[in-house]
Amino acid sequence: MSDLTDRIADPSFRAKLRLALVSGVGPRTSQVLLEHFGTHEAILTASRHELERVSGVGPKLSQKIATAGEIDIDREISLCVDFGVDIMTLDDERYPHLLTEIPDPPSILFLRGELTPADALSVAIVGTRHASSYGLQQAERFGFELAKAGFTVVSGLARGIDAAAHRGTLRAGGRTIAYLASGLRNIYPPEHETLADEVAEQGALLSESPPLAKPLSGAFPQRNRLITGMSLGVIVVEAALRSGALISARCAMEQGREVFAIPGRIDNANARGCHRLLKDGAKLVESIDDVLDELGPLTRPAKTEDGKTIHRPIELQLNEMETAIMQALADGQPADMDAVVSRSGLPIQNVLSTICVLEMRRLVRRLSGVSVQRAV
Repeated sequence: MSDLTDRIADPSFRAKLRLALVSGVGPRTSQVLLEHFGTHEAILTASRHELERVSGVGPKLSQKIATAGEIDIDREISLCVDFGVDIMTLDDERYPHLLTEIPDPPSILFLRGELTPADALSVAIVGTRHASSYGLQQAERFGFELAKAGFTVVSGLARGIDAAAHRGTLRAGGRTIAYLASGLRNIYPPEHETLADEVAEQGALLSESPPLAKPLSGAFPQRNRLITGMSLGVIVVEAALRSGALISARCAMEQGREVFAIPGRIDNANARGCHRLLKDGAKLVESIDDVLDELGPLTRPAKTEDGKTIHRPIELQLNEMETAIMQALADGQPADMDAVVSRSGLPIQNVLSTICVLEMRRLVRRLSGVSVQRAV
């Protein structure tokens, strides 16, 4: 648990949380309001007339925002503290960097477990809740092998493919993250409470909803955009032509993420979605190497003790100077060389030579002669 109790009195934090808990104020509406008013505090003190001048805010929503002071955020914070749930705002240094790149990142995320820098190298695995034994085997297999390759596996804790992917990752001793459409203390489906505990112990549970929130049907598509948003790519194992997994795949395409699909039997209705994706340009995968080859700039071959060749994410193999540079660029914003020198504590000559190496590995990109930015 971070310093949640220390932030309770912070007016800015309280305003962000209060606005996020207003029913009807999603990430996009929150962004538009923030662009118009400048601060969350200003949004909450605006009159209904001022609020309704903002695109997308009608009388009903303006009424909810104007009466947001009635929301008992101290109760929600107290529940979070009691349940071991942390609250991240968009400017939190732990907030997944890839998620900030999507058009509508959540302004607030509830967290149980821990996020680490290694989670920047995440791959999502999604698919039907009504999986065949073949689909379950493949989801668990890819979860296991991705974890062994050093990737974090992201999914939604649902029945079927999601659960198998999480279990495969856990079996490999790897990190896994589950995005929930419910609150973190209202696990859905309920039979996955033990699995949720295991995921939180070995990775993290995330949700846009407060701890006791029920899983509403509209929250599942919203959740899907987060699963793909924080991932470099998404693997669809089994999916019908109309399924949440295909919604995830469309989200991934719109977000500029890689989309992979595992083929199935032509007489299996839950394989038709994957086959449609393949016709539309998704990458066909038969083994972990197909995924790693496509994400090639982020991985390179490494030798195990028994002489076998495996793939490891480059960022997990960086030396001390390379790690210092990547950490200096961790916020994803452009930085000039003086700032990198200051943040990393390295001499300028070491910074320049190391950046050249990281450029060749496509982990950073040079924006100008004196400005660089993290590429992933």
